[in-house]
Amino acid sequence: MRMNIIKLTVLAGVFASYTSCSVQNNTIKEAPTKNTAKPNNNTIKPKDPATGVKPVTAVPPSDENFRTVLPEVKREFRGAWIASVANINWPSRNNLTVDQQKAEAISMLDMLKDNNFNAAIFQIRPSADALYTSSIEPWSYFLTGETGVAPYPNYDPLQFWIEEAHKRGLELHVWLNPYRAHHSNGGAVNSLSMVNKLSDIVVRLKNGMYWFDPANPKTQGHVSNVVKDIVKRYDIDAIHFDDYFYPYATYNRGADFPDNASWNEYQRNGGTLSRADWRRDNVNKFVERIYKEIHAEKDYVRFGISPFGIWKPGYPAGIVGSSQYDELYADAKLWLNKGWVDYFSPQLYWPIDAKGQGFEALLDWWKSENTMNRHLWPGLNTVEIKVSDRPAEIKNQIEISRQILKNDAGEIHWSIAGLTKNTDMLPTLKNGPYSEKALVPKTPWIKAVPLQTPTLFTVDNGSFVQTNWSSKSIGNVFQWILFTQYNGIWETEILTLDTLSRDIPKSKGGRKLNAVAIKAVDRLGNESDYMAKKIK
Repeated sequence: MRMNIIKLTVLAGVFASYTSCSVQNNTIKEAPTKNTAKPNNNTIKPKDPATGVKPVTAVPPSDENFRTVLPEVKREFRGAWIASVANINWPSRNNLTVDQQKAEAISMLDMLKDNNFNAAIFQIRPSADALYTSSIEPWSYFLTGETGVAPYPNYDPLQFWIEEAHKRGLELHVWLNPYRAHHSNGGAVNSLSMVNKLSDIVVRLKNGMYWFDPANPKTQGHVSNVVKDIVKRYDIDAIHFDDYFYPYATYNRGADFPDNASWNEYQRNGGTLSRADWRRDNVNKFVERIYKEIHAEKDYVRFGISPFGIWKPGYPAGIVGSSQYDELYADAKLWLNKGWVDYFSPQLYWPIDAKGQGFEALLDWWKSENTMNRHLWPGLNTVEIKVSDRPAEIKNQIEISRQILKNDAGEIHWSIAGLTKNTDMLPTLKNGPYSEKALVPKTPWIKAVPLQTPTLFTVDNGSFVQTNWSSKSIGNVFQWILFTQYNGIWETEILTLDTLSRDIPKSKGGRKLNAVAIKAVDRLGNESDYMAKKIK
């Protein structure tokens, strides 16, 4: 769980490294040293007297606090999908020990953190099952090798992923497949499977998969209960749906989706829509419902969908390919037009120069449909895009996205394996577009209580300045931004929540430390006001 109370401790010489610094090469003229903050008379005490650290009373002269112009911190959403279905990404096998599962998760999260990502999109419900403790659906076959069997020794994988992601300053988005009831790679259907427990609303497709009937109110109620349960019990950052609504036609070998029972019931009750419009209407109402229910439970938890990249052929002109509108009965354009999502990640899995599915043309079109100004972060096919130089292609797609999306840029990589299978991928990203850390873009349509200004303490210890900070609203803090000014030039560093102190050298590369400032950042990327102190 996130820390609700963090006690401030002063420990000399704790941190010696300075990672992820972004140097802002603009010289700031210092404002007159007008006192705009009240003197702080807090006495900082050591957490444990047994450590031998004496209490330090930090009561700085009032003229140390000052107002200035701090540089903007880079913002961009950088996520990666982590798929559990068919053991694509995690866990890599369904017979790993708990320690092996945890080690794989930590390795993935460390890799994302070290390469300046800021979010993981983790699949916790691949097919009406759970990679978390649930009283509604059974443990996943992909976790333990048998549907309904808990990991041993028992632990909650989702809770583990949340805690480890947040420790590293990463958001954790939980990815659910809403309508798939059983995957063909998911082992035998047993008595604990939802295929048997909810057999009245499940149909079998010709490829061996089982699917919930999206038109049945019981389906919608069941999935709604699953989502609300997760949002209520876990400290997640977002709920995420993928592109599977009604299944792709190949899943049923070209035959129509077998929903005669619910269709006939609709007609008996006087329904007037065509069958295709009725199916789309079912999904539309469901998407709107989920969006509203998530925010009713926890307003700061976002809702994202990653639909198929093409709405319909011909939109925009020249686009050809499958139509999610007609095949999946997913009117994704409507959801974006209505603002029923907080972020929208169309799967633009084609090369920039693809004929009929141009990356830039499709992203431009989706942006033109983003009338409610929600986040638009395309999905990139990092793992298998059909080009000769995959790293260069993905880098160029990121650059095009930045040009189109401006200050609300971002992308999600399919999948995390694409970042590691090609040895040049991560170096190309980290030495290029991901060379520095970034905050996620703000979500201004979700109202948040403003964070209080953090309190900053500095003590001159000779060759360095012992710096500590805290906030009265620390329960709502997700990250910190530390600003240090050398010879009039500000540097910024994004820090994790549990980082509450830093020993800052008074001289670096022949440059003198002039000032230090701190800001808090909340779960939605909103920044607090800052406290800044001059260093003499």
